[in-house]
Amino acid sequence: MSIDAVYQNIQEDLDKVETEIQAVVEVDFPFQAELLRYCLQEGGKRIRPILTLLAGKLFDYDPAAILPMAAAIELMHTATLVHDDAIDHSSVRRGRTTVNILWGEEIAILLGDYLFARAGEFATDTGNLHVVRLFTQTLRTISGGEINQAHNAFNLNQTRQQYIDRIAGKTASLFILSTESGAILGRAGQEDVEALREYGYHLGIAFQIVDDILDFTSTEEEMGKPIGADLAQGTLTLPAMLILERHPEDNPVKRIFESGGGQDDIQQAIELVRSSTIVQECYAIASEYASQACRHLEGLSDRVGRQRLVEIADYVVARKK
Repeated sequence: MSIDAVYQNIQEDLDKVETEIQAVVEVDFPFQAELLRYCLQEGGKRIRPILTLLAGKLFDYDPAAILPMAAAIELMHTATLVHDDAIDHSSVRRGRTTVNILWGEEIAILLGDYLFARAGEFATDTGNLHVVRLFTQTLRTISGGEINQAHNAFNLNQTRQQYIDRIAGKTASLFILSTESGAILGRAGQEDVEALREYGYHLGIAFQIVDDILDFTSTEEEMGKPIGADLAQGTLTLPAMLILERHPEDNPVKRIFESGGGQDDIQQAIELVRSSTIVQECYAIASEYASQACRHLEGLSDRVGRQRLVEIADYVVARKK
């Protein structure tokens, strides 16, 4: 599944968003410019700002407000990745050495803080207090989700609902901001704003479940980072939960979480997932969330715009990295 057709429809505006993002590099301090250039030049698929643009185009599209919001969301996302890598002591992201490895964890944390601040500036450029408030609430929610995850590291006593709640805070909240802010800035009615909010929530849950699957099924080359990282960091994801359900007495996940099992246990867990129906079960759950996301779009009048959001949902479930 490709989203090339979606890109083609919004490429001009996405290029403008990219120009705004790259302008962040233009600072007087050369070292700071080097840091910013390094973390912003490999931007991934830009799915979140794309969602903001698409949501806005469903209604009364106002580029003067929506373009800076799209940039704000991508900068917030980048900041969370920089912080995540520092917290997790990660060495590789998108196939490149992380900021924390190259320049140290203190610099990485400060860089993430700077990116959050710049994102906030872009959000205020919308001139919409409601959207600025959503932005700050999302930052609070993401931070709370990260605290939740850190607190529950290596904790086997977590339910599926706790897992969903955790990834809702950590991941889905930014998808919600992407779609809801686009709708608000497009002057959508309250019912349509709520529909886009629900779409963002369910899409974000599907996205993170697929991410968690890929941590078992993908390769380091495809993912641009080591696989099995969640297990090594003590993060209990849906595939790991299903291993525990299938093998309650003795399994590699339990050994890793209870006694800090090594790479052999991580590899055994990966093989258990790959050789069972766990992958299919997790994809089925992700697909159901993606389907729920799309069902919330059914009341929108713009069929073409609605279809583009459906294509994004299809891509999220089908992606391999």
